[in-house]
Amino acid sequence: MKTLPVVIERTLNAPVDRVWEALTKLEQMKQWYFDMPAFKPELGFEFQFEGQNKGMIFHHRCQITEIILGKKIQFSWRYEGYEGKSIVTIELFSEGEKTRLKLTHEGIETFPDMPDFARNNFETGWTSIIGTSLPRFLETMAG
Repeated sequence: MKTLPVVIERTLNAPVDRVWEALTKLEQMKQWYFDMPAFKPELGFEFQFEGQNKGMIFHHRCQITEIILGKKIQFSWRYEGYEGKSIVTIELFSEGEKTRLKLTHEGIETFPDMPDFARNNFETGWTSIIGTSLPRFLETMAG
């Protein structure tokens, strides 16, 4: 059964080009997102990183499926060793010197029925990343 996607929206105190750089430049991403070995904002590029939850390590495997420079990046999101595949879409909307970011994560119901893959974990994780980590990073870059 398909469930509603997780949608997180935030207005960030930075212009679109700054937010885009934070979302797509590896050295910046490592400071607020995950420590990834490689990342390129190119269609078909595959990237990976590890995330932990209560001592368990999850190997994330992602591939960019759509990109509109400065506006939108979409990638598949799956876990090595587990069934399921989801899609994350990040869209940017210029609001003068600020940027409205909309993140949509759909397909999480395709993952195994385990507490680690519960919807509220995705909501909490993305809210922390988009609502706290990214804005804090953008503020330090502006200062």
